[in-house]
Amino acid sequence: MLDIQKRLTNTFYAILALPATAMGFALAVQIAALSWILRTEFGLEIYEIGIVWATGPIAGIFGQVIVGVVSDNVWLWNGRRRPFILIGGTLAALMLLSLPNIGVITEGLGFVNIFFVAILVSLTLDVSINVSFNPTRSLIADVTPEGRPRTKGYTWMQTISGFFGTSVYIVGATFGNYFLIYSGAIVVLLFSIIPPFLVEEPRQLKEEDDGPSGYKDPLLAATISILIPGSGHLYARDYLRSLLFFVIAVAAYSTAIVQHSELGWMIPFYAIAGITHISSIVDAFRRVGFLNRQDPRLKKILDDDDTDWKELFKLLTAHGFSWLGIQSMFVYIIFFLEDQLVPLGYENTGQMINISFGLLNAVGFILPVLVFEPLAAKIGRVRIHFIAIATMALAYFGMAFLVTHPMILYLFMAMAGIGWGAVVSLPFAIMSENVDKNRMGFFMGVFNLSVVIPHLIVSLIFGFIIEMFPTQTLLFVLCGVMLTLSTFAWAFVKETQKGEVDLDIPGLPPVEDDENNKD
Repeated sequence: MLDIQKRLTNTFYAILALPATAMGFALAVQIAALSWILRTEFGLEIYEIGIVWATGPIAGIFGQVIVGVVSDNVWLWNGRRRPFILIGGTLAALMLLSLPNIGVITEGLGFVNIFFVAILVSLTLDVSINVSFNPTRSLIADVTPEGRPRTKGYTWMQTISGFFGTSVYIVGATFGNYFLIYSGAIVVLLFSIIPPFLVEEPRQLKEEDDGPSGYKDPLLAATISILIPGSGHLYARDYLRSLLFFVIAVAAYSTAIVQHSELGWMIPFYAIAGITHISSIVDAFRRVGFLNRQDPRLKKILDDDDTDWKELFKLLTAHGFSWLGIQSMFVYIIFFLEDQLVPLGYENTGQMINISFGLLNAVGFILPVLVFEPLAAKIGRVRIHFIAIATMALAYFGMAFLVTHPMILYLFMAMAGIGWGAVVSLPFAIMSENVDKNRMGFFMGVFNLSVVIPHLIVSLIFGFIIEMFPTQTLLFVLCGVMLTLSTFAWAFVKETQKGEVDLDIPGLPPVEDDENNKD
């Protein structure tokens, strides 16, 4: 083990942040370039771009949960997370190179419709990113102690990642998106293959659980039932019933997506798919005992002091509303600019997007280490997050009603960066102290559902809603409402930080005096 890891120096925190930075960098390149390329180069419509973006959460739902579970239980190349970071990072760098070559790929495959090739390219890139995203964040929790060091790990992650994320938009605005993509592939490759060899992972995270063998399986089965309709057969042995759920849901989802531009066809099939999927989930939860707390297979899990299920679900709900607003901005801002600023003579939409997101990330990477981390030791992480999310909601409402010049847009985007810096750093630290440390990869995957499920809703539903209205100002009204709901939900999340939280701060309501705040 390197001395910098033993002493938890700032250099070690910076190195530890680089793998997550690589994945964030790849995602930032995709955010900066994908919608722009599809709209300006190939003329795709708003609902088509939404469907292309849906590949990301689909990849995240399966990739992060499954990889998270697997990475909890393997040891390869002297690491639990290392193999997935190396493989996923390399693939992500290679797949970035395919973005500017969608037209070439279309010709090579002989496809007539570039829309389907765009879906294929986006899905391949997202799968590559998601193979590594979970392990990079789980690694931080694996090698840092709870409390302020854990908070510092995730705030450094956001600071380093945010700095390079900001550079994505600066490079894109200065040299163009095509240069950005090719240079980005190099950065992603270097940050994925070098740092993992400088961090020593613990072979054993804590003492082995002495619970009954296999007691964790129902939890995994219930989670998979959310992802795959009909997966309740893992315990029910009713394969025919499970297969029926799966076929109906998948067929209905597929038909709805294909008919996404036709209101009369889309809504009925979404309704059929949704009802079938929800019925499947309820059925699976009943069969594995989740609706019966006394089931011996689950009693050990639900009563386990290592996982605070009540707080975890409150956190997932609050975080999910945040991403409904944030992802809507990332995917559909090009249409807001076309509607609000292009008619006023500001026609360089690519540059406006890069500057806007550059400012968002600049504020987002400066605040976590310089402000959030030290302030968390005074008033707690949940309070800081609550204030940051409320500020972001106000910024979105400002964008909806006051933007008549790019400079006004940039001002409100910088203001929104306060919330962005909190969203991509503090919830990881809060969540990691509420769950079983031996299953950190699994719970990071579960936590990621609060990100990717909102992404699917934004891609498949919100785009259609926004398109129905004559003005695209609805975009940021919708974003503001979602962040307001998130703010409200965060008010019910309990502070769990261990140590260094002052219980009474003048001018603020008292922090709940629970056992975690007595350290």
